[in-house]
Formats: sequence, C-alpha cells, structure tokens
Amino acid sequence: MGKHTVVVIPGDGIGPEVVGAAQEVLDAAGVEIEWQTHDAGLAAMETRGTPLPAEVLEAIRRTRVALKGPVATPVGGGYSSVSVGLRRGLGLYASLRPVRSIPGLAGRFGEVDLVVVRENTEGLYSGVEVRIDDSAAEAVKHVTRKASLAIAEFAFEHARHMGGKAVTTVHKANILKLTDGLFLECAREVAAGYPEIEHRERIVDALCLDLVTDPGRHEILLCPNLYGDIVSDLAAGLVGGLGVVPSVNIGRGIALFEAVHGSAPDVEGQGIANPTAMILASAMMLAHLGEDDAATRIERATLEVYRQGEDLTPDVGGTGDTRRMTQAVISRL
Repeated sequence: MGKHTVVVIPGDGIGPEVVGAAQEVLDAAGVEIEWQTHDAGLAAMETRGTPLPAEVLEAIRRTRVALKGPVATPVGGGYSSVSVGLRRGLGLYASLRPVRSIPGLAGRFGEVDLVVVRENTEGLYSGVEVRIDDSAAEAVKHVTRKASLAIAEFAFEHARHMGGKAVTTVHKANILKLTDGLFLECAREVAAGYPEIEHRERIVDALCLDLVTDPGRHEILLCPNLYGDIVSDLAAGLVGGLGVVPSVNIGRGIALFEAVHGSAPDVEGQGIANPTAMILASAMMLAHLGEDDAATRIERATLEVYRQGEDLTPDVGGTGDTRRMTQAVISRL
C-alpha cells in the first residue's frame, strides 16, 4: 500500500529496546515505514526541559498515527504523566486493550478473550488535585455526558464491528451516584440503539472477582478512566502479564499504539525485556493502516514463537532474551 509515515516515541527504560524490536519485525514483514523519531518523558526532560515538547503533538497531528514506547512517570512528584498529556492534547478519548490467551501461557484461568474499552480523558485518573493543607488533599472526579456518550458509542460500535454479543458497563454507581451514575446512564442510553447487543452492568469490585473466577462470562468491558486502568492490568495477569498485552488510544482520526506495561527501569539494559506487547501493538497499527496481511502474519508468527516455547523471555518462563525472541518472530514470518 506504499510507504507510511509514523511518529515513533522510543520512551524510557526498556522502551527503546522493545520499540526497536517492533521496528525490526515491521521491517521484516515488508511494510515500508518512514519513522519520525521524537523523545518524550525523561529523555525530553533532560534535553528540552519538558517531558512532552509541543513538536511531539504537532508531529502526531500531521501523521495521524504513532507508535509509543513506555514513558516513566515520577511517583508523588516531578512532572505530569506524558501519557495523560498525549491523550488530552490529541483528543485520544478511547483506549482499546484486547486481552487474549497466549498459546503455552494459559494457566488456571483457561481461555480468555476480553476487550477493555476505557474512557481516556476525564474521571479521577485525570489527576486534578488540590492540597488543602499539610494534613489533607482532594482529587476531583469530573464526568461529562459528552465524554461518557462518546466512549459508550465507541464500545458498542466496536462490539458491532467485531460481531460481539455483549458489552458490560463497569461502575460504582451504588456509591458514586452522581459521577458513575451519569456514566452508567449514558451507557444505557447508547445501549438502547444497539438492540442486538446485550448490555450488562457490573460493579467494579464484583467485576474483579468475575475476572479471576470466570473471565469467560465477559466479552467487552466499558470502563471509566481509573477503573479501566486497573481492570486492564488485572486482565493482563490472566494471560501472562503486562509484557504480552498491546493497546491503542484512539481519537478523531488519530491513533497511538503502545504496550500496556511501563518502562521497567529494573531490567533496563539487561536485554531481557519482553517485546511481545510492543510487537502486537505494531501489528494492530498495521491493521489500522490497512496492511491487514502483514498484521496477521506478525500476530501468527508471534503466537507460533509461544507455541514452540524455545525463545521466550524470563518473564514468561523462558530462558531467551529480547534479541533472541525478536529474531524468532522474524524467522517465522
């Protein structure tokens, strides 16, 4: 389909290692990509004095697609989350995280095939906080009808497109009657327009119990921002961990693909980072770009590496490393 122009953000910690692995796989798949490399996070902070330079946002607005490595966010202080800044700055209102069983990694949870749809722009996760005095602080949970309707519409449209049968709205409206109540109200309103798709409702703590006792009972989870962040990590634990789950953040004509995991500074530079999530995220990116054949080949090659089980990284029980696993995927292309 010709050459594609894509912004790539290598990220922090293991980011450059796993992003580089994904780029090698994409190249081996025969897809022509012109990469526009931009720093964000610690690297940008050190050289530019800001974790998210304006030209990063401008570049993604031009190309409309980006591949992002994990970016570190200081705990408790420092600078604001780059991921949150990208979502806000680019209007990436929806996060889509498919969570599927990996051959050879299926444990006591059996076959898992879930999609977590997460509202990306508001709610408690937005980080709107105020320090009252030395003894107290407050956080604002801002929920709007506009954003809630948009993410509900996204979830039900995805279900329809994928032939899904049910969407479960995750909430805590029994306690947070106004904020989560509004989110749930909007989900019900949208669900009425999709009579062929069952709409279920589940309180978030009960849903977490479901996921570790009977994950097969749910298909597509529609979540407010903070719940979606927590639930997607829990779901990743059902299929082998954060190292194997990809994601995409979607806005109006813009898509940013990334792994679910963080920058993992504890294993940075050791060459043992699992590239699976980033490779699968890059395959999702190719499908978005219309390169369906290459996307399918990459996904199948990656799953075949797991079926063979000879070249896996230590986090999934193997004795291989990043380079060996990447080359194993490439050899199966």
